[in-house]
Amino acid sequence: MFHRRDHRERPEYWEGVRDQVSVAMGIGAWGLMTGVAMVQSGLSPLEAVLMTLIVYAGSAQLAAVPMIAAGAPLWVILAAAVCVNLRFVVFSAHLRPYLMHLPRHERLIKGYITADLSYVYFARRYPHPGANPEELAQQQAYLMGNCAVNYVAWIGASLAGIALTNVIPVAWGLGFAGILALLGVLCSLASSKLRVVSAGVAGAAAVAAWALPLKLNILVAIASAVAICLVLEKLRPDVPGTGAHRV
Repeated sequence: MFHRRDHRERPEYWEGVRDQVSVAMGIGAWGLMTGVAMVQSGLSPLEAVLMTLIVYAGSAQLAAVPMIAAGAPLWVILAAAVCVNLRFVVFSAHLRPYLMHLPRHERLIKGYITADLSYVYFARRYPHPGANPEELAQQQAYLMGNCAVNYVAWIGASLAGIALTNVIPVAWGLGFAGILALLGVLCSLASSKLRVVSAGVAGAAAVAAWALPLKLNILVAIASAVAICLVLEKLRPDVPGTGAHRV
């Protein structure tokens, strides 16, 4: 029988909280800038609030908002948002062994609230799934502590940005703060040579295709990075003793 306790009763929950607090300021800066950008791009405050609460994905929101403002076709907006968030498919595949013992509704909720840095901290703290129910419960507590701080920082800052749009112009440098927050995520995820190469290729492709309309340079960057990684992965020999590639 799986032993259940409230996550907050476990010390691992508060470890997750402490770890995520260390980057909460960057998450808040990114969320504040996103809230301001959504309204200044033409969304009504109500639409911006609903997008913040429902989508809960800053990179997808910022990719979609300029396209919405420019009147892009719905399929282009959806394609851009999906491509930007494809990394969560990888995250989900990795987290599957940690979560499969949970009921479906709990898996959906935890998958929804798990963000980039929550995943990064969790994967570093627990490289392998728990060997028994108690260890799995400890891992879930840590993940939820991480996610709680991330959610509060992001939603709170985004709503503040929406409310203060006319008071806090983007020219104050909030956009730069958001870029710094994303760079922090990028550096955390660039844990192998292949990932560093993919980031470099994506950045170069995005700059080279900057003149494309409807922010299609984002799609070009993603496609270029995926293509080069697939080619390099095919050319790279297997890791000795594993019979598998290391990404």
